[in-house]
Amino acid sequence: AQDSLADSLNYELQRQKVNQLLDQRTARFGHFDESLKKRTGIFGLKTKKDMQASIDILETIVQTDNAIFAETKKLLDFKDQMLDFKEFEKEKVAELARDYDQRINGYISTISKLQQEQDRLKAEIRELQNRKNTSNGLTFLFIVLLAGGGFFLWYRKSKLNAQKTHNN
Repeated sequence: AQDSLADSLNYELQRQKVNQLLDQRTARFGHFDESLKKRTGIFGLKTKKDMQASIDILETIVQTDNAIFAETKKLLDFKDQMLDFKEFEKEKVAELARDYDQRINGYISTISKLQQEQDRLKAEIRELQNRKNTSNGLTFLFIVLLAGGGFFLWYRKSKLNAQKTHNN
C-alpha cells in the first residue's frame, strides 16, 4: 500500500511538472508572437536584433518542448509502472481468491464428511440404545419370571407342607 501511495505521489508530482512546462511553453509562445510583431527598424521593418530575439525565443520553446517530451515519457513510465503494479495486485488478489475458494471447498467437503459421519454415529447410537432397551426389557422379564417361578415354587412348597401338616 505504501509503494502504491508513493507511486501515486510520484505520478502526481511528475504530472504537475509536465503541466508547469506546458504553461511555460504557452507563455514563451506568447512572447514569440509579441516578438514577431516587434519592428524596431527603419520604416517599421524588423532588425537583425528583432529577428535574433524571435529566434532565441523559438530556441527556448524547442528546449521546453524537449523537456516536455522527456518529462512526459517519465510520466508515461510512471503510469506503466502503476498499471503493471495494479495488474500484479489484481493477479495476486485473484490468486488469493482462488486459494481461498480451494480452502473453502476443502472445508465444505470436510464438514460434509463429518456431518455424514455424525449422522451415521447417531444412527448407530439409536440402534445400540434400542438394543439396550430390548436387552433391559428382556432382563427385567427374565427376573420377573424367575421371581414369579421362585414365588410359585415357594408357594407350592408351603402349600404342600401345610397339607402334610394338616394331614398328619
